[in-house]
Order: sequence, then structure tokens, then C-alpha cells
Amino acid sequence: MSFEQAAAHAQAHETPWPRDILAHLESGFFEPAPDNEVLGPTAPRGGPAGIIFQRGQRVAEWGDTQRADMTFSVAKSYLAMLAGLAVQDGLLPDLDEEVRRRAAHPAFEGAQNGRITWRHLLTNTSEWEGSLFGKSDLIDRGRNLGVEGQGKKRSTRPLQAPGAYWEYNDVRVNALSLGLLLLFRRSLPDVWRERIMGPIGASADWHWHGYSTSGVEIGGQVIESVSGGGHWGGGIFISAEDQARVGLLVAADGEWQGRRLIAKEWLDLCRAPCALNPHYGFLFWLNTGRTKWPSASEGAVCFSGAGGNTTWMEPEGGIMSVTRWLDPAQLDGYMARVRAAA
Repeated sequence: MSFEQAAAHAQAHETPWPRDILAHLESGFFEPAPDNEVLGPTAPRGGPAGIIFQRGQRVAEWGDTQRADMTFSVAKSYLAMLAGLAVQDGLLPDLDEEVRRRAAHPAFEGAQNGRITWRHLLTNTSEWEGSLFGKSDLIDRGRNLGVEGQGKKRSTRPLQAPGAYWEYNDVRVNALSLGLLLLFRRSLPDVWRERIMGPIGASADWHWHGYSTSGVEIGGQVIESVSGGGHWGGGIFISAEDQARVGLLVAADGEWQGRRLIAKEWLDLCRAPCALNPHYGFLFWLNTGRTKWPSASEGAVCFSGAGGNTTWMEPEGGIMSVTRWLDPAQLDGYMARVRAAA
């Protein structure tokens, strides 16, 4: 097995998603109307693309690796890294402090939401309740990731206490993004560009958006609160090349060419399983027990976006891979082929 054969496998197994992303979202793929209303920008997707690095050296690539495409929930992992920068800057000294204490906003008030901590938001255990920027948490409440794409209706699942239940809920991740915006008091894409993307030599082609409804007034100016995915439009539009640079940074424990950009201790927290889901850390997907991706190692970490967009950091063999628009059902088979070539 060679890296070229692994790349050929990825190129031959394109996601079943259509190229017209807006039509796909409006079709009710995630949920029926009116909950599927698109509030942020979208763009048609490109074809399968990807890159494989081994021990920092590029060993394979395919497709258009410079095309900036929608990347969906990969943005969640980037939000976790931004939270790490807030910790480094002293803006977030205690992960177990209630969010409301440093991020004053109606979204973090009340009997339920007033008890939510930063750790709850970072582990998807917040049980945040309500509507944010025109989207209710009920849309994603009770979502089963294993049956995504069956037009989910609103759930009647009763809420539990913050920290007592794990759930993948885009509205709650958007609440984390709002909280981070209130901490930094400046655009998160600007912070991301200045602290991460600039230093790692990323292109100027990536862009990160929220919704037409997500403007927040801070210090007399309105700043867009970005989304943690493209579920209702928005999110980060980024190329495989730029994603690879972020992946290489994380694989190197936060160092880039001898410069420390993000603390290894923070990345270790991101890679530590949360108590309620062994496959999830701080918005990073994990392979605890090798039960999520059997062909990857125990220490494998992924940034995963709907439609088959994955940044895979595989410590065994020194592998870092980006795959764009790979059929998710084929991801483990791709991993097996890459590891066989390593």
C-alpha cells in the first residue's frame, strides 16, 4: 500500500452531498422548514481534495487543495483553540466559573443558563436553553449524529442540569462563540488571523462568518458573532492547504517553527475525553478505545465537518491528513490505507 493509493481511494469516494450546498440545506437535509432557514452565507462545494503529511513532509495530495470551501463543524475545534488563547491572555482564568461572570449577556442569565460554565460549553454538556440569533436549541436537541440527514424534527427531550448531559448542538456552540467574542471584545476571525493563521503562513483566502442576525454591540460598534458550523450557513470557508497548517500546528503541540502559538497544556485538555463522551474533548473528536475509527490509533484526533471534511492528526507514524468531501462511510477505510503506507 502506498500513500498514492490511499489518496486514490479518497478521490474515488466522493461525499453523496450535491455540489449546491444552499439547495442541500434548504431541502431539509438537517431539519424541515421553518427550522432549516439559512441565515448565513453559503457557497457551492468543490470536488474531493486532500493532503497527507508524514513527519512534516508532504507525501500525497489530490484535487484542488487551494479552494476555500465551506467546512462546517471543523470551526468548532477552532473555537476551542480560541478559548485556549483566551486562557493564555488571562481573559479566562477559571473554566469552571459561570460564563455570565465575564460574558454579560441575556444568553447567560436565568435559572438554567446562569449556571453554565465555560467547561460545559467546551464539552457540549451545557444544556443551554433558548433561542440565539433566531435559532432555538430545540432544533438540535435530541440530535442523533448517526442518523444525520433524515430531516430531524424538534425534540421534546427534557433538559437536564448543565454538565449532566452530552449533546451535539450547534446553537449551544454558537453560545460559546458569543461568550468568546464578549471576552476578547473584538472579532474572533481577527483574533484567529492575528494569533494563528498569520504566524503559520496561511493564505488570505479563508473567511469566517456568522448570520445576518448575529451582530453584537460591543463598545459602541456591532461585531458579527461567528458560527461554529455551516448548519444554517456561515462558518469557516477554508482550503485544504490552510487546514493542513492548522493540523500541523496542533500535531506539533502548538509550536510553529520554534515559536509557541498555543499552550501544549491547553491542547492536552482539548484531547482529553470528557466524562460524558469518551470520543469528545474540548470540541475535538477523539478515538478512545479505538471505537470511533478502528483503523486509527488510540491517540488519533480529528476536526470533523459535515459532508466529509476532516483534519486527522495521527501520532503513530507522524501522520497529519486533510480530506475534503470524502464520503464519511469511507473515512475509516481511508485511514487504514494511510496507516498501511506509513
